[in-house]
This record gives sequence, C-alpha cells and structure tokens, in this order.
Amino acid sequence: MNSQRKNILRDRRRIVIKLGSMVLAGPDGGVDQRLIGALAEEIADLAPKKYRFVVVSSGAILMGMHQMGRREAPRTLKVKQALAAVGQGLLMNAYEIAFSRHGINVGQMLLTRDGLEDRRRFVNARNTLETSIRLGIIPIINENDTVAVDEIQYGDNDLLSSMVVNLTDADLLVVLTDIAGLYDRDPKLGDGHLIEVVDHVDDAVFDMAGGPGEAGSGGMSSKVLAAKRTARMGIPTVIADGRSRGILTRILAGAPEGTLFLPSTEKLASKKHWISFVGGVNGTLVLDDGAVKALVEDKKSLLPAGVLEVYGSFEQGSLVRCVNREGDEIARGVTCFSSVQIQKIMGLHSREIEPVLGACPGTEVIHKDDLALKLMTS
Repeated sequence: MNSQRKNILRDRRRIVIKLGSMVLAGPDGGVDQRLIGALAEEIADLAPKKYRFVVVSSGAILMGMHQMGRREAPRTLKVKQALAAVGQGLLMNAYEIAFSRHGINVGQMLLTRDGLEDRRRFVNARNTLETSIRLGIIPIINENDTVAVDEIQYGDNDLLSSMVVNLTDADLLVVLTDIAGLYDRDPKLGDGHLIEVVDHVDDAVFDMAGGPGEAGSGGMSSKVLAAKRTARMGIPTVIADGRSRGILTRILAGAPEGTLFLPSTEKLASKKHWISFVGGVNGTLVLDDGAVKALVEDKKSLLPAGVLEVYGSFEQGSLVRCVNREGDEIARGVTCFSSVQIQKIMGLHSREIEPVLGACPGTEVIHKDDLALKLMTS
C-alpha cells in the first residue's frame, strides 16, 4: 500500500492545499496562527525541492468573529458577509507574517465560484495565478465572502479548491481538516475505521462521508465531492489531519497519512472539466435521436441538422445544455453560434448554412472538442 502511495505521489510538484475553518480554528476562537506558522515553515523547507504551492484558505468569518468578540456563529448571510469583511484583511495579514519569516511573498486572490463560470474570467484568473507561481509568490486564495452567497452557505471552499486545481494545472490536492481522513463510519462514535485508499467515488463512499455528495453539502461530503471532481482531471487528492505537525511533508513522501483518492484513468481535459463542473449554463438545445447518437456513441460534433429547439438567449461562445426529446441532459458544450443564429439554421444541412448566415468559420453548432458528455459530469 505504501509503495502505491509513493508511486502516485512521487513526482507531484505543484500542490493545492486547502485549509478549512475547522482546522484553522484556534483555542482563543480566532485563527490558529501557530498552525499557519507551522505550515509556512514546512512549505519553506520543501521549496528547495522544487515544490510549488497554492493555498485555498477559509477563515475570514472566523477571524471577523474573533475581532468583534463574537462567540456564536452568525446565522444570517448579511452578518456573515459583514464579519468576512472585517476578517479578510486580518486573515491575509496572518499569512503574510508567517511566510515573511522565511522570505516568501504571498499574494491574495479572492474568487467566487460564480465568477469562474465565465470562461474569460476563468482564463484571466488562470493567467494571474500562473504568473504569481512563476514569480515565486504563493497565492492565498479565499472565497470573496463579502459578496459571495454559495461559498458561505455551502462547502467551506472544498469545491472551490477542486476548481483551483484546474486553474493552476496542479498535480495534487491536499485537503487539511480536523480529522484524519474518511472513515467507514462516524469516528466520533468510537468504532470508525480510517479508509486509506479510495479508488472510485460512488454512492457507498458518499454514504460513509455522511451525505449524498451534492454540491454544497458541506462537511466530509463536500470534500469527497471535491476529490471526485479532481480525480476526473487525473489528479489525486489526500484528505488528512491538518493539525498534525509535518503532515504535508509526510504526505508528499508517500507516508500512510489520511485518505488517498486515486486519480481517474480517463482524464478529463482542463476545458472539458470547466464545461462539466464550473461554467454557467446560458441556454438549452433540444436534439433529435440522430444527434444524440452522434454525440454519445460516435463522439462527433453537434451539427445544425440535429437541433430541434432552442431555449434561452445567448451569444456565440456560451455554454449550453444539450437534452434529448424527453428533456434528459446528455451533454454540455460551448456554442459556435448565438441563439438567434441557431434558430435560423436548426434542422438545416451544413451546406445550407452559408446562404442563411453568410460566411461562417465552421458548420458545427458545438465542436466535439468543446463538448462534455453527461457521463463526464457524474
């Protein structure tokens, strides 16, 4: 088992580390600055071995609560956002102090999941992160709690961390939490056993995590869902106890720490991962049986002849949902035409497009390279 871990983790050099609120919580009610300091020291020790790190951190609301002298967690969204506004700068300052002791610069990036739904903004964020990493800066990524809704209510940054793996072309996701990993039953009951390796995330795994694995379920379920989505990129995930000193070094050495989620053998390309899990859907195309077969079985592009109906108003380059006659989603993809153009050419053969629209760069409504089948999103 240890040899398997070593083989899988041996050459991973670009690491996304996710720190949740539970592991960051200190004894005084604020963020545990000793834990952040220990992490900074460990990262500094690993840097000469050409490791590169990106940190996804929760804790802004926690820091705001501590600053304002509040002990009970806020219940309303408005109060959570106000506390995040107070805590965001304090959280970043804690990271700056910890890493500056080792001569390492950090840079803050505030993201929201809905902000990444736009492909252009996704690419812009990707370019900024890549430049930061090349300059030797460690990005500290947090959800923008002051304006976000879903991230505060759901998931504690778990799903955001899987998106950051895609954004940064990372080799490994390490989710540091307040327990040792995934157990076969609630460890608080005293008889749970740690699952060392998960080769495939299915309903049984989500049952062990304590939930159905829907986006935003929070707790272990959202961490398992993040691991599942990361695995679809061909990237492994380790969920482990972030309070254990030296945990990151041991994980990278292949030690039996936490739960290792193996990468999928069918790797989903970066853009198709964005199409499947990140991008915001702007419309729907209803396809005939022939088009469904062409997409699902023959892995071909979507042509105008196979489109029966168009729902929604969208521009060229928008992400849309493709459904069959019964309304079942079979794929998502980025369109080569606007909704108005598709309405004009749907049902037509490729040779009939130019007389209707004029000169066009292509004849596909959605090219196969910009199409992700439903099975890819599950």
